Amino acid sequence: MTVTLADVAARARVSPATVSRVLNGNYPVAATTRERVLRAVDELDYVLNGPASSLAAATSDLVGILVNDIADPFFGIMAGAAQTEIGGQEGSGRAGGEKLAVVCNTGGSPERELTYLTLLQRQRAAAVVLTGGALEDPAHIAAMTLKLTKLADAGTRVVLCGRPPLAEQEDSAAIVAALTFDNRGGGRRLTEHLLALGHRRIGYVAGPAERTTTRHRLEGHRDAMAAAALDGDQERLTVHGPYARRSGYDATLELLRREPGLTAIVAANDTVALGACAALRDKGLRIPDDISVAGFDDLPFSVDAVPALTTVRLPLYEAGARAGRLAMGNEAPPPGGIATIAAELMARASTAPPRR
Repeated sequence: MTVTLADVAARARVSPATVSRVLNGNYPVAATTRERVLRAVDELDYVLNGPASSLAAATSDLVGILVNDIADPFFGIMAGAAQTEIGGQEGSGRAGGEKLAVVCNTGGSPERELTYLTLLQRQRAAAVVLTGGALEDPAHIAAMTLKLTKLADAGTRVVLCGRPPLAEQEDSAAIVAALTFDNRGGGRRLTEHLLALGHRRIGYVAGPAERTTTRHRLEGHRDAMAAAALDGDQERLTVHGPYARRSGYDATLELLRREPGLTAIVAANDTVALGACAALRDKGLRIPDDISVAGFDDLPFSVDAVPALTTVRLPLYEAGARAGRLAMGNEAPPPGGIATIAAELMARASTAPPRR
């Protein structure tokens, strides 16, 4: 026999409306009453009718987290932290206002990104967290802006994590908050570190040209080179490719072909940097004795690389957790809805002064 909400109310000695408030988490309920209701839910093994609940309410208990590649630690760390905050950390197995976080893997496809947002809109998602850099395509930006506005109008909380705000965000209520990484500042400090060591011939392995993360990190690098009056040959010493190890390997060989006298290579991220290191070893070059290598993100494996990788640390877990709290409404949005998260230089053994 199916257990009903009325059965739970009778067991807990409260009204059905109080049971609904506890389970939906949308109204303050005394702690003792909440505990009594949740105990009755456990004892009767009551399951809330999610679709019916979402039809009755503005939103459901579903939260979508969009990532480019869940296998990439950059996205996995943020998504995992956000999911922990969204799903609740008590570990009691009870459903007392927590949300179900679903990770949507877009594979970097703008079409899949829009498709997932449409599916989440149909499910009346309570919130959506979009992670990582955005595609710099006017048509896609316009489509994303329209889609996010529709989601927000339907009651969905939209949070950007590691992604720059929409151009018109200051005048839009579509985004609860944009937590953007200081990729430009981090890229500048990383190259300034190499310049301070004495490097002048620095190659750059960039990410995909159409991504905001790529552009901002490359701009930081070139700002530092321009300040040192070394910006005359930057196009020739830059190779674009995916954020993948193989890209770092192939791009490094191409940079060495273009400029055999390179003394340092900056990679778009730590995974790309590992590919660069592998290419240098295969060419018989030592790191950092013959050539220095630096990455970006400070992924967990970076400190264990041999030699340990100089990189820029982004607080990925902290950013993801904050995005989760914002999606749940458990943290107040930053002023203006935008917060810039600082990047920290981590100088390690993979960089050293060039040989004279």
